[in-house]
Amino acid sequence: MGSVIRVFQKPRGKSYFIFGPRGTGKSTWLKQAYPEALVIDLLEPEIYRQYRAFPERLREVVNAAKQSIFVIDEIQKAPALLSLIHALIEENKQWRFILTGSSARKLKREGVDLLAGRALLTHMHPFMAIELGTEFSLTNALQFGMLPLIYHSEDPNADLKTYLALYMKEEVQMEGLVRRVEEFGQFLEVISFSQGSILNYSNIARECHLSSKSIENYVSILEDLLLSFKVPIFSKKAKRHLVQKSKFYYFDAGVYRAIRPKGPLDLPEELHGLTLETLVAQHLRAWLDYSTQEGKLYFWRTKSGLEVDFIVYGEIGFFAIEVKNAKNIQSKDLKGLTEFKIDYPEATCLLLYNGKESLKKNGVLCYPVDTFLLQLQPGKSIDV
Repeated sequence: MGSVIRVFQKPRGKSYFIFGPRGTGKSTWLKQAYPEALVIDLLEPEIYRQYRAFPERLREVVNAAKQSIFVIDEIQKAPALLSLIHALIEENKQWRFILTGSSARKLKREGVDLLAGRALLTHMHPFMAIELGTEFSLTNALQFGMLPLIYHSEDPNADLKTYLALYMKEEVQMEGLVRRVEEFGQFLEVISFSQGSILNYSNIARECHLSSKSIENYVSILEDLLLSFKVPIFSKKAKRHLVQKSKFYYFDAGVYRAIRPKGPLDLPEELHGLTLETLVAQHLRAWLDYSTQEGKLYFWRTKSGLEVDFIVYGEIGFFAIEVKNAKNIQSKDLKGLTEFKIDYPEATCLLLYNGKESLKKNGVLCYPVDTFLLQLQPGKSIDV
């Protein structure tokens, strides 16, 4: 990961979970943050078998260790350990456990209560532009995404394909989440056409030759594996008739681009626009998760068709953000924001575009996308 300094901050004095998709750099960060910690990697087949067969082994290891900090990688592979960790935390307040996970599905399915509040819940995301600084390239980010595993790869195209094959398809089969990995692979491609859109389960089911219930289950699997997220509608003190469903996104622009099938009928500008929107979305999610002030990500869409891509609302601020894949701004590009401003004059309205200049048009601040992303710093409000 070179000289990149992650903005993720370790909680003080308490055990905690770090959830995040594979390849976001959890293990690398932990090695740097806790070089003296005792590490138990459940991805190692032999170690996994030992702890799966005899969870009490953890107590023996902890009692014999000189260290007081214990890192357990991919805790979802052995959920039975959590009740034992809970007991160990109660027995000795000096012991700290840092538990990483790339899936919450098994933990939820087996009724695990995530240590009943004894451990904080944190998330690690792909790189943010501010972490890369001068290394950040908008062109590369749109092509390959921001996963540390991919960003510093010598062959990002090949590694993205491997990531999709080994993790997003085979992993779900190994975990027993789906019966037919080929069927799930087709679903991954079909749902990519819903990126940045409200999901229509019936249409996706028809394309995949599956039931709507199966599609809902597959979407749930994607979310639990942290490979996708939904953005809900902003409806606080609504003055207009709004849509009620959430928008769907793959978690990383490069992953989305790699999954999305391409053909002669696909318009390059449409694919590029959705990739740009995804890149902004994943940055806003990371910024909100890493910041100490509370805030949530929404979108706004009226039944008449007015829309704003993203709304940030909370103690961190109130922002309406539109993303346009254009080098020049036209008055129609501002329509959603100006209408939103009528309903919510308290909001700061921003338009992000592919131009080079920062402008103010009709009361809307317009920023180059790369400038905005490089200024987006956790713990600070959006720099306007």
